[in-house]
Order: sequence, then structure tokens, then C-alpha cells
Amino acid sequence: MKEIILDTNAYSRYLAGDENVLNALAKTDTVYMSIFVLGELYAGFKAGSREKENKEILDRFLQKPTVTILDATIDTSDVFGMLKNILKKAGTPLPINDVWIASHAVETGSTIVTYDSHFKKIPTIRLWDYV
Repeated sequence: MKEIILDTNAYSRYLAGDENVLNALAKTDTVYMSIFVLGELYAGFKAGSREKENKEILDRFLQKPTVTILDATIDTSDVFGMLKNILKKAGTPLPINDVWIASHAVETGSTIVTYDSHFKKIPTIRLWDYV
């Protein structure tokens, strides 16, 4: 995998030392972090008792030379609209943030590193082997 996008649960598993996530990170050239994943992480930090520490750990991760933060663009919105329409027609809705994360994955051609199997409902998505 040359390029991956790290889902929220995969980042959490990375912090816990998950070997599958660590191996994926070691084998990739680019790690994308969606602004929507960051929002989910910050929400979790605020709900916990170690917000400052968790933000510092995340900031160090984001400063790695292989990590790129993805902002939402017009192109991301276009892909989002397409995916949302596909999912609606198929009767297989996903959490809205996951549709945005999937949009970033499609836009960049990257593989989603996640443990959420509902991403399999998106026909154009690349998923790693551990879903």
C-alpha cells in the first residue's frame, strides 16, 4: 500500500500498539488523515480526562513527514455526493463522517485502514485486509 487513509478506530488501535496498523504504517509512503477523522478524535479527546495529552500525541503524529492532512475541497464534495447517492439507492446508509472519509479515500486513491466493515458497502473503495 503506497497511500493509506487512517480511520479513527485505526488511529486508536495504532496508539494501543496494534501490529496490523503498525505494519500498514511502516509499509506506506503517505498516511492521509482526513479532517473528519481529526474532528472525531478531538471530540473523543474532549469527552475524556486526558485532552491535552491526547492532543500532544496526535500533534506529534501529524508532524511526521509521511503524514498529510486532507481538507475538504470541491472535489471531495463531488465525490461525497456521488457516494451518498450510491449508498442511498442501494439502501445502505453509512454514518455521515464515514462517507466523508470514504470520499477522501476515493479522491486520493488511497486504501482505508479501518476496522469498520460497513465501508464494504461502498463499491469503489479500497480497504485493507483486516476489515
